[in-house]
Amino acid sequence: MGDKANAHPGAAGRATAADQPASVRNVVLVGHSGSGKTTLVEALALTAGAVNRAGRVEDGGTVSDYDEIEHRQQRSVQLSLVPVAFDGIKVNLLDTPGYADFVGELRAGLRAADAALFVVSAADGVDGSTRMVWEECAAVGMPRAIVVTHLEAARADFEEMTRICAEAFGADDPDAVLPLYLPLRGPEGPDGHAPVTGLTGLLSRTLFDYSSGERSESEPDEDRLPAIEEARNRLIEGIIAESEDETLMDRYLGGEQIDVKTLIDDLERAVARGAFFPVLAAAPAAEGARQGLGTVELLELVTRGFPTPLEREAPHVTTVDGRPRELKPCDPDGPLVAEVVKTSSDPYVGRVSLVRVFSGTLHPEETVHVSGHGLADRGHEDHDVDERIGALSAPFGKQQRALTHCIAGDLACVAKLGRAETGDTLSAKDDPLLMEPWQMPDPLLPLAIRAHSKADEDKLSQGLGRLVAEDPTMRLEHNQHTHQVVLWCLGEAHSDVALERLRSRYGVQVDVVPHRVSLRETFAAKSAGRGRHVKQSGGHGQYAVCEIEVEPLPGGSGIEFVDRVVGGSVPRQFIPSVEKGVRAQAAKGVAAGHPLVDVRITLLDGKAHSVDSSDAAFQTAGALALREAAADARIHLLEPVAEVSVLVGDEYVGTVMSDLSGRRGRVLGTEQTSGSRTLVRAEVPEIEIGRYAVDLRSLSHGTARFHRAYARHEPMPPQVAEKVRQQTEAG
Repeated sequence: MGDKANAHPGAAGRATAADQPASVRNVVLVGHSGSGKTTLVEALALTAGAVNRAGRVEDGGTVSDYDEIEHRQQRSVQLSLVPVAFDGIKVNLLDTPGYADFVGELRAGLRAADAALFVVSAADGVDGSTRMVWEECAAVGMPRAIVVTHLEAARADFEEMTRICAEAFGADDPDAVLPLYLPLRGPEGPDGHAPVTGLTGLLSRTLFDYSSGERSESEPDEDRLPAIEEARNRLIEGIIAESEDETLMDRYLGGEQIDVKTLIDDLERAVARGAFFPVLAAAPAAEGARQGLGTVELLELVTRGFPTPLEREAPHVTTVDGRPRELKPCDPDGPLVAEVVKTSSDPYVGRVSLVRVFSGTLHPEETVHVSGHGLADRGHEDHDVDERIGALSAPFGKQQRALTHCIAGDLACVAKLGRAETGDTLSAKDDPLLMEPWQMPDPLLPLAIRAHSKADEDKLSQGLGRLVAEDPTMRLEHNQHTHQVVLWCLGEAHSDVALERLRSRYGVQVDVVPHRVSLRETFAAKSAGRGRHVKQSGGHGQYAVCEIEVEPLPGGSGIEFVDRVVGGSVPRQFIPSVEKGVRAQAAKGVAAGHPLVDVRITLLDGKAHSVDSSDAAFQTAGALALREAAADARIHLLEPVAEVSVLVGDEYVGTVMSDLSGRRGRVLGTEQTSGSRTLVRAEVPEIEIGRYAVDLRSLSHGTARFHRAYARHEPMPPQVAEKVRQQTEAG
């Protein structure tokens, strides 16, 4: 590992197609926004010799792509792949966004990776969202390591950050979260801050000095040895505690000096199986330097300590009709099974799909079967289609380098997959298979939009289709009750990006309009009405009279029509016409323009004319009768109520419950769950939780999650109903 004497990249350079899974490492970088993930990727790529001298692409952006948001802030909002080669190993670095709004990109990175680097800023510490992702990785046994950045910040303390990380991430075993190196600080500057200039390898007792721009090695001074020995002994004990050799602890406690090679071998095995989580420090290279501090050590950890794709279990795969199919783990000669983990649009080559191959070998210009299932509720149609793929490539900044193939365990960009969407499975044309989809976060922030102009209206449908194809965390809804087009997003930043992509990529300008919930109307008490439609204007006239009674029904009953006409006062052929008229009027509403529900409408009597009565006349009379009944009755406005479940840390339970009560919510109960969290269940009017995805994040500092589901419609309080009516009239 990085503490091996004289370790240095032997075959650093640009990454090409891997020839065997054992020579691949897939690593996802996780951390909050501003922790330094993208900068770290640059530093690793520079050290590995995979980028140009400045370590940046020509346009001045980072080697990980970013989107420029409308308000000119630059934020990493996409999953980005940066493949590098180090010591004969291809390392696929997956840089994920730190913003909670783009957790879908993070989940895709976790799906494509076999190990994770948690990037923690010494200036900011560990936030709740990062803790939650750590727990997700722990649940599936993903190997992890921790990288501390921003050691140049004032009052940055590596030892303190190591303690914080052990407390945050090592709940079960704090001694499994330990540093492999200690930072070496130079002389204090005028501001009293001593910069980090190197690292001290604890196992080898070697100093690695980066002050010259390249790593050099030396022996530590005598005055440093006590601190080194204390940290070294704790590290050795932590490694031995996770060793598969049960005799090692007894030998160590008996005074035997365990050789460094044995310790490193045990350390690598413990890291690879997710039992030990080393802490390292890293910093980008200074101007003119070739290597950033700690980057060589980190690359050595990745290539020697993290598992190969061969060590990952084969994914659950079925045939397209649902029959299970067994796969060998990561077999390049097995049946083709690959997954689209990201979809993006390139202005020159069209749609580009980032693909992780789990079995078989993918070749350019071959025909594959594309299977996509399970996201129909988000505007993604199920499909099974054969497609001929284009070129395979590996990204290099905003450029692409051609690949001759992509074996099981590797990642590649695939061009010309016109139908494939994120989450789809690619398999052989004559052996179509389907991977079990990964869990997608539920978008809970509505964004109601309409085309800005007629020209935009013509392009809107296609633009929205492409948008949701790229981002499965976005849900497209055409609400039949409110007649609004709604994009459901994960947060405000997510919605900002969606609007910007519609404008810049697809040339569609939209206006954001207030989101409306599906309100209903019903009668509060029994009422009667008479509809009279009589017109004599020369020629064939119109004549229809009907009398109805309307009474409320229990919630969920809909519209019930009853015929109680006696004596033929309304001819039998016109009774369906009356029903059609009252149902049409009910759909339009009788008070505030919302559909009428949960009433029984009884036709009692009426009159007809032998010549002038008609289907249309009785439809009109039925509608008039219902409106007259409503005019003399008290009408309740019904609002949708949602069942809301909030999973929140115990320290925020009181705050969340108080907030729900302030939204006219009824707390139904609480339930203690694992990890010092509580599940709060409540019923809340939907009109009160339009922005709850944003507000809850603020209340819980990004650590809470919630789920909502429609429960029923129920009467709205009079003062709220009156306010809604006034807004409807004003609008």
